[in-house]
Amino acid sequence: MQSRKAENRIGVHCSVSGGLHKAFDEADSLGINTFQIFTRNQRQWFPPPLSDDDIQEFHNRWKGSKHIFPIFSHASYLINLASDDEKIRRRSINALIDEIKRASVLGLSYVVVHPGAHKGAGVETGIENVIIAIEQVLRETDSSGVILLIENTAGQGTALASSLEELKKIIEPFDADRVGIALDTCHLFASGYDIRTEQGVLDLVEKLKESELFSRLHVWHLNDSKHPLGSRKDRHEHIGKGHIGLEGFKVILNLFPDLPKVIETPKVGNWDEKNLKTLKELVD
Repeated sequence: MQSRKAENRIGVHCSVSGGLHKAFDEADSLGINTFQIFTRNQRQWFPPPLSDDDIQEFHNRWKGSKHIFPIFSHASYLINLASDDEKIRRRSINALIDEIKRASVLGLSYVVVHPGAHKGAGVETGIENVIIAIEQVLRETDSSGVILLIENTAGQGTALASSLEELKKIIEPFDADRVGIALDTCHLFASGYDIRTEQGVLDLVEKLKESELFSRLHVWHLNDSKHPLGSRKDRHEHIGKGHIGLEGFKVILNLFPDLPKVIETPKVGNWDEKNLKTLKELVD
């Protein structure tokens, strides 16, 4: 919708309480140039459709905020594309189809989704289920320009995509113009990727290139970790206040200035402002 400017893209997950257009109120107050939203109540399987007024008001607000790009959504946490339970998989597929259609009419660039957990069916079966589900989603949204981004996970329980190898297996069958990846720093760290130092981030970048994932990376979630390296626990902490520290974030910010990087840290007090200030001070 908007043209990109040559500046570091740093933002937050914005609240849409009171309407989707309210995200721009938060974005404007924080002075950010990119953000992520939920387009629906992520705790419901069957949300009401977007109204014409919702869509038009969102577009109108975006036109007045030309510096904001890209905007993208995070799909419902209920979605489990890896499930062997036919009812859950069908609901998950339909929910993701709906999310991509919502993103399309809003003009969003990406939809980020967790692939889900195999729940004991096994990693290979889970990955096969995810691939089949994505195939169905893409068929039902073949006219959409929205790119589906599979997010890495911390590896809690039987969650898939805690490794680059599993991410590659999931997205490899699909064209790059329809499916890519989003990386969460807390999840990377919790699953065993040591990104606390410049060398650690450079090692990760090399692994991304070796696995042919580098060019398919579109979004970063910048979150510190409440738990140590390899904990496999998904607990976000404020930037520089967890076990990752600041050096790794500095390297990511300066290696990937054009990619949108949003924080998903606890929204208490003025911590969004503090975290954004910390990140901006790390940009060379």
